[in-house]
Amino acid sequence: MRPDVIPRKLWEHPDPESTPMWQFLQNVNKRHGLNLKTFLELHEYSLQNRSQFWADVWEEANYIHEGTYSRVVDESAPIDAVPIWFEGVKLSYAENVLYSRPKGSSSSQTRSTVGKEDDKVAVTEVREGASETRDATYGELRERAGRLAAAMKARGVKKGDIVVIVGANSIDTLLVWLATSWLGAIFSSSSTDMGTKGILQRTVQVNPKLLFMDDAALYNGKIVDLRSKMAEVVEGLKDCTNFDNIVSIRRFAEARDISAVPKAITWDDFIASGSSTPVPDFVRILFHEPYLICYSSGTTGTPKAIVHSLGGVMISYFKEGGLHEGLTGSDVTLQYTTTGWIMYLANVAILLYGGKTIIYDGSPFKPDSSILVNLAAQHRVTKLGISPRWMFELAKNGQSPREMADLSALRIVTCTGMVLSDQLFEWFYDSGFPPTVQLANISGGTDIAGCFGICNPLTPVYVGGTQGPSLGVAVEIYDSLVGDGEPGRPVPEGHAGELVATTAFPNVPCFFWSDPVPAGQTSPASPGTRYHAAYFARFPHVWAHGDFCVIHPTTRALHLLGRADGVLNPSGVRFGSAEIYSVIERRFADRVQDSLCVGQRRPTDHDESVMLFLLMKPGHKLDEKLVREVKEAIGADLSKRHVPKWVFETPEIPTTINLKKVELPVKHIVCGRKVKASGTLANPQSLDFYYQFAKVEELVNPHPNL
Repeated sequence: MRPDVIPRKLWEHPDPESTPMWQFLQNVNKRHGLNLKTFLELHEYSLQNRSQFWADVWEEANYIHEGTYSRVVDESAPIDAVPIWFEGVKLSYAENVLYSRPKGSSSSQTRSTVGKEDDKVAVTEVREGASETRDATYGELRERAGRLAAAMKARGVKKGDIVVIVGANSIDTLLVWLATSWLGAIFSSSSTDMGTKGILQRTVQVNPKLLFMDDAALYNGKIVDLRSKMAEVVEGLKDCTNFDNIVSIRRFAEARDISAVPKAITWDDFIASGSSTPVPDFVRILFHEPYLICYSSGTTGTPKAIVHSLGGVMISYFKEGGLHEGLTGSDVTLQYTTTGWIMYLANVAILLYGGKTIIYDGSPFKPDSSILVNLAAQHRVTKLGISPRWMFELAKNGQSPREMADLSALRIVTCTGMVLSDQLFEWFYDSGFPPTVQLANISGGTDIAGCFGICNPLTPVYVGGTQGPSLGVAVEIYDSLVGDGEPGRPVPEGHAGELVATTAFPNVPCFFWSDPVPAGQTSPASPGTRYHAAYFARFPHVWAHGDFCVIHPTTRALHLLGRADGVLNPSGVRFGSAEIYSVIERRFADRVQDSLCVGQRRPTDHDESVMLFLLMKPGHKLDEKLVREVKEAIGADLSKRHVPKWVFETPEIPTTINLKKVELPVKHIVCGRKVKASGTLANPQSLDFYYQFAKVEELVNPHPNL
């Protein structure tokens, strides 16, 4: 990104005053006697009047709840104090998904089915390749989730217990989530394509009461029997004192025989065991109490069990979905995700508004890459959620979604998971999607169950980055040269540095599970905790997210350049790997399928060297001519200081099961360290190839290098 150049404008909302965000801005003006007119003014208001802003959002959200609050938050408390928000308020996720609160109701506890009528379809589940489709109405969700909650209660599940599922993106998985939260218990999910080791790394540390698991899975055209994995997981949970049963979910027409799996019970038998138990009342829990556990990627160690509060997630999603994205009960969403990714929340959150979600389970490229586009057209999807990898595959294949299907209902496409290149921004509007569609590049993650950088309807979309910051989140860029534990220094706009949040917001995690607070301390993020080490050890009393970013001084877009721990630093010149990837995509997409760029600095090295690994397309090989062309292109497009010292061909690039490219383990390996492969890697064996480069000078006949 060049701060002195205004990027190409790609999109503007045709009628911004018709949007929920504009209406919210007008309500704020009326309520507080203000004259806010722009998104930047609204964002500044949200930072300078934090309690008032979040009270405004809470009022607009209109959730069913009980209790009142005397203050929104202690604004004097730093973010690492993890202050309590809306103390005294209680609510239920399941109740607010399954029912609505009438606008203007005098009671906060009034429950209605307006907009969520019994016969209104809430969920359409689509199996890989559209090989099978089934619907569930709001009435069916209420009835089935209630019966499942009764069965859980009969088995002793209560507020604060943990229920884990290893399952597909299915109606049954959603029912487990709803039934768990119905009882005030804590939900956690993993996808079936995760290995046994990865499942146990997550599940053992949270000591669940129940574990639900599909008996089979379909991915990439293959049906996988999961009963042996079930047995392995049960064996791995033998020391978990709370664990009672594993519930087998029938994934296909006939249930598989699970009689050989210890502690196993079928879904049907589990439901039947609660038949004499009446459907319980919703258990409302305090705003700040835990209801969801998500996990860090665990690419460099045991995954962190990140605990999110019910109120924090719900108010954040109203702000992001309702205001930033403009979602209402008339919307239909399709978010491609697994149950092990944070985007699973976005996958079903439209139900809070009374809308409809299309949940897809399987490969997004089966039977071919048109499947998600065709589903979006068939179901008149208004919001599509995808990843840069998916867009890259379509662009690489010369496919144009707007030529493939009728996307006239589509209003917004969100994209997240990795850095979205400038080339894909332009492809989106020049060749890919209808020009009326808003491309919403978003960034945040599992850590906050929300966004730091997000879209909005009041400013234009330009090439590169996210449109701007999320309301109510004090995003700044700090100097990355400051030492760990030293006070941070903001850098001028247009200068790259580390992404931080300087004040508290509701969706900061409650705590990490199994992360004891040292004696004499009160905050769950006190020094000595994993929580503190993850976010607050870098700069005192400031959340350091670990992204290397820059804010454009004119557009105010937040551009992500890579992970801060993967920043390349040859001869003191710091830049992100995304800058290198952008050149490769722009110049060499005809020959190079993918690339991986890391820094190498071993204990004996006096400076860092940049290593670039290229995964070639079938029929192409890396030769001296191409190495020279790559280096010349990087030097011309960026600078001579960006040019990698080493360029090699690789047979495989490590990715997570969600197709995120993984740099840090490779960086550790080429720097001479041994890495324990994480259970989240889709291809852990790929790491073996990179160990030879720790002694790069000893390689026989390496590809030409500088």
